[in-house]
Amino acid sequence: MQNKITVVVGSKNPVKVAAAKETLSLLFNDTDIEAIGVDAPSGVPDQPMNEEETKLGAINRVQYCRENHDADYYMAMEGGVHLYESGPATFAYVVIVDKNSKPSIGKGGLLPLPMSVYNALQEGEELGHVMDRLFNTVNIKQKGGAIGLLTNSVATRQSNYTQALILAMAPFLHPEFYRG
Repeated sequence: MQNKITVVVGSKNPVKVAAAKETLSLLFNDTDIEAIGVDAPSGVPDQPMNEEETKLGAINRVQYCRENHDADYYMAMEGGVHLYESGPATFAYVVIVDKNSKPSIGKGGLLPLPMSVYNALQEGEELGHVMDRLFNTVNIKQKGGAIGLLTNSVATRQSNYTQALILAMAPFLHPEFYRG
């Protein structure tokens, strides 16, 4: 009989659900992975504009999942932007928890953003909408994302989430080293 792992993802965005499933499939390749996306409130603006809001959004989503659903793992990803000394960038925080452990928090890579994009975000637009307008795409946030567009699809939103999730899984893969 094949093993099964269920993960509840704090979003119905197919990119986020696919990243969660891919992460667990890579780490547990002999296991059937069921990834379920749910509408989980972030409690932050639709477009988080700093690191603190972005991290809080992911934490809030994963807590909602754990409180309202039964699964082996709970994962949430929240994309945001921040104006660093070197200029604006977009990134994602990821949070993973199971039924018994404290959350593991990770962060994806930073993608530099043009200042014109950051200015549009400061005026209240969401990154996906700005990128759709610039690149004449439709609903890019549920596809390759700004990352895909700005890297000519060499990297994607999903690949960034997957990498961050894999790294954040370390405490669950080797709990004996993370106790205490």
